[in-house]
Amino acid sequence: MRITVHYFALLRESVGKSRETRDLPDGSQVLDLLQALSADYPIVGEMRASSMLMLNQEYVEEDAEIRDGDDFALIPPVAGGDGTERFKIVDHPLDPGEISRLVEDPSAGAVVLFLGNVRDNARGRKVVSLEYEAYAPAAEKMLARIGDELRQRWGIERVAIHHRVGHLKIGETSVVIAVASPHRAEAFEGCRHAIERIKQIVPIWKKEHYRDGDSWIGSEAAYQSLYGVSSAHKNVSE
Repeated sequence: MRITVHYFALLRESVGKSRETRDLPDGSQVLDLLQALSADYPIVGEMRASSMLMLNQEYVEEDAEIRDGDDFALIPPVAGGDGTERFKIVDHPLDPGEISRLVEDPSAGAVVLFLGNVRDNARGRKVVSLEYEAYAPAAEKMLARIGDELRQRWGIERVAIHHRVGHLKIGETSVVIAVASPHRAEAFEGCRHAIERIKQIVPIWKKEHYRDGDSWIGSEAAYQSLYGVSSAHKNVSE
């Protein structure tokens, strides 16, 4: 059987490609694929402990069975449903007003809007720009899952999250979260929960560009394993 393997962020740079097709014996599990990939690309084995596994845009364990035509991705630590208009990965500037209108409703007495903007410093270094990369189909599913969490926990039905990818300049907006609910307390809590969960489960990676180099953020465990130093002090373009 034949499957597609996707690579992102540090993995993509290390293996030199964003995807490839692989032939596997029938009945293979994710563990079998990981062993084959590690033999060809040692970094896969080195990053396994700090990464998550995704099959057909769903998180799985090593014993998950692989079928012909599947899509697999090893998800490095992230920097940070369904693909509807309310949960989107885009490659163009974000319009907060447009995203806010997606959640407006006569029953909503509060609309909380969060904007994540690119700042000019991080970890004691001068940042000149950022670059975001995402496994877009899976990321949109995870954004929608966050929306489901807000519904289950606070009864919030109106949520929209758009995240931008590509090269962003200082001051540009990378993520917009809009949460509408009958009362402000739930809207604020839901918005806070959403931004924290984006960092935890959504396959989006951030590369910080400095005057003297650049580094992927969110892969500290991998960098410690590979280089014995913090990623904030490693120039991966060397």
